[in-house]
Amino acid sequence: QHALNSGIRRYHVAPVLCQRAKVAMSHFEPNEYVNYEKLEKNINIVRKRLDRPLTLSEKIVYGHLDDPAKQEIERGKTYLRLRPDRVAMQDATAQMAMLQFISSGLPKVAVPSTIHCDHLIEAQSGGEKDLRRAKDINQEVYNFLATAGAKYGVGFWKPGSGIIHQIILEHYSYPGVMLIGTDSHTPNGGGLGGICIGVGGADAVDVMAGIPWELKCPKVIGVKLTGKLSGWTSPKDVILKVAGILTVKGGTGAIIEYHGPGVDSISCTGMATICNMGAEIGATTSIFPYNARMKKYLSKTGRADIAALADEFQQHLVPDSGCQYDQVIEINLSELKPHINGPFTPDLAHPVSDIGAVAEKEGWPVDIRVGLIGSCTNSSYEDMGRSAAVAKQALAHGLKCKSKFTITPGSEQIRATIERDGYAKILRDVGGMVLANACGPCIGQWDRKDIKKGEKNTIVTSYNRNFTGRNDANPETHAFVTSPEIVTALSIAGTLKFNPETDYLTGADGKKFKLEAPDADELPKLDFDPGQDTYQYPPKDGSGQHVDVSPTSQRLQLLEPFDKWDGKDLEDMLILIKVKGKCTTDHISAAGPWLKFRGHLDNISNNLLIGAINIENGKANSVRNALTQEFGPVPDTARYYKKMGVKWAVIGDENYGEGSSREHAALEPRHLGGRVIITKSFARIHETNLKKQGLLPLTFADPADYNKIHPVDKLSIVGLKDFAPGKPLKCIIKHPNGSQETIMLNHTFNESQIEWFQAGSALNRMKELQQKSS
Repeated sequence: QHALNSGIRRYHVAPVLCQRAKVAMSHFEPNEYVNYEKLEKNINIVRKRLDRPLTLSEKIVYGHLDDPAKQEIERGKTYLRLRPDRVAMQDATAQMAMLQFISSGLPKVAVPSTIHCDHLIEAQSGGEKDLRRAKDINQEVYNFLATAGAKYGVGFWKPGSGIIHQIILEHYSYPGVMLIGTDSHTPNGGGLGGICIGVGGADAVDVMAGIPWELKCPKVIGVKLTGKLSGWTSPKDVILKVAGILTVKGGTGAIIEYHGPGVDSISCTGMATICNMGAEIGATTSIFPYNARMKKYLSKTGRADIAALADEFQQHLVPDSGCQYDQVIEINLSELKPHINGPFTPDLAHPVSDIGAVAEKEGWPVDIRVGLIGSCTNSSYEDMGRSAAVAKQALAHGLKCKSKFTITPGSEQIRATIERDGYAKILRDVGGMVLANACGPCIGQWDRKDIKKGEKNTIVTSYNRNFTGRNDANPETHAFVTSPEIVTALSIAGTLKFNPETDYLTGADGKKFKLEAPDADELPKLDFDPGQDTYQYPPKDGSGQHVDVSPTSQRLQLLEPFDKWDGKDLEDMLILIKVKGKCTTDHISAAGPWLKFRGHLDNISNNLLIGAINIENGKANSVRNALTQEFGPVPDTARYYKKMGVKWAVIGDENYGEGSSREHAALEPRHLGGRVIITKSFARIHETNLKKQGLLPLTFADPADYNKIHPVDKLSIVGLKDFAPGKPLKCIIKHPNGSQETIMLNHTFNESQIEWFQAGSALNRMKELQQKSS
């Protein structure tokens, strides 16, 4: 122990260390080992260079540097070249990621990788029926993913296995791991002390190809937790409070690192909930320090050997004393009240005690039509137990939910265990419907029948995101995000005007009663019930496997390389749309019914920017065709410009591309002839995705210049022959009356990213390098 603490490799402990190093990262990959020794070695090199205490985030990020001795390190400025430990992909994004990997020509993935089938199952009639229907409808896609996984060495979690992030927490995340996932809520794994980052498919391809992965050196925002959670206050309230403080872009370019004495009052899955929803504030990821709650969860999920190893290396899995954060927020958990955020944005925070009055004042519907619990954010055993504790009290007084009520288990293991332990029955008895182990309504996979589109209504969820139309494609649905137990209580009451901390319900006997704060076990007393075996191991040799992509398929389409830069400035571009206000990836590339086309770039491009509001007329999916002067849908107009050989640009507002990691929001404009996206600011993942596909994401040097560009103008980007890191580009605006003005545009490209642009895409550049190498 002394040798470990001092960092000295003494001869007599070397055999012990060697033995302990042989701990598998996962039961599913017995020959891939946790490598804390390499992490320690890199941390020591960087610590000596920087000569200062390190935050936990820095330890794990810098501990995965490709070249810790020479890598330039400056928070918020330099780009780091990293070697992540593993990759995880959900089925909607895995299609394009695997199509790009196939296009790379490589025979096998270089790091442990998995595919998780959770996005394509629509909530309709209940778990079993919905799963059978999904398997039938999506057979072609599931077959493609299963065979591609087998051929290229990727583990395959079949439909019904559960939500990617819950499965990662149960089987793959561990303290000190660096995992990248093709979903924005990958940071969920920070609940187990890992640096887990959401990325686009092209980034995943880099890692699977064995190429160092680039990430702008993140700043670190510290959230110091004091006090202790109690009563109706839950881990979800921590991130709902933080979202209200930082807003949807306050965490951009930073890792949120939780620390302080209050951490130990939060369960491991509660920490995962907090990290998961950090995506809603734009954070690169979020993380908690290794502690006894994580050790308990690791042991309960069959990974006591990892916990024992983490104990030995704990000094590297917690922040150094005296480390400095770029910003510090302090929250006293003892004073924190239950929160509910929304509608239409996840950072509009309200105490539950205030929401009824606020809703009445704002004209939001107070009657709750549907309450929905579960999702990747809140579907743990503890979450289900606390909800069941609330429901059980209502049933004891003869009450059921006044609102419709749905339950989404996070994984097959959670589903099987809550069935065994009686929670599922209680939730059904109170009026709930248990859905499939999948994302379902959280991502718009919801065949909702209780309202018509355009009908103003309110729903409450334990999900993470509540953008306009996200859950049910109805722009008039007011969605509020809160904890599962608050969702359950509000669904029983049927109204936003109910505060379970102070208000009374009337039982079937006419007597009034008050719900008591829920209490439930953090983990099951018995072992988890694993349920059905839903994992497909990749064969040792997949070279004989065949991957089918029919040329006539409407679901899958092999990729053609994008065109290279022609060496010239981009002159006289038309403006496809000038976007007004919030423009998330849901606005740029809608989900819901469009998910079925995630593997077919041309078909899914028919949803390009159909949700964005055109500043010219205040309408969605209605833009002026500058060549015909007729108004029409955005995708049709883009296709017309492409047919006529005309390049085009998009003008956006603040935090453009907020939300999901879906790289289709970058692939689609590139496919339809777009070249430049100019905004006041970008969300991190979307900006990187645009660069990967050979587009130019640029920002106004002066945000007020957004007002100088009009939808009828033409734009020229000047200076591309001298394109260099840190060097602004000029934009010449040509107005219809013949006048011109010049504005300056900033960018965050580094040298390798400029090469992506010049090659046409990061994938094209990868192929060029492979050809040179061979």
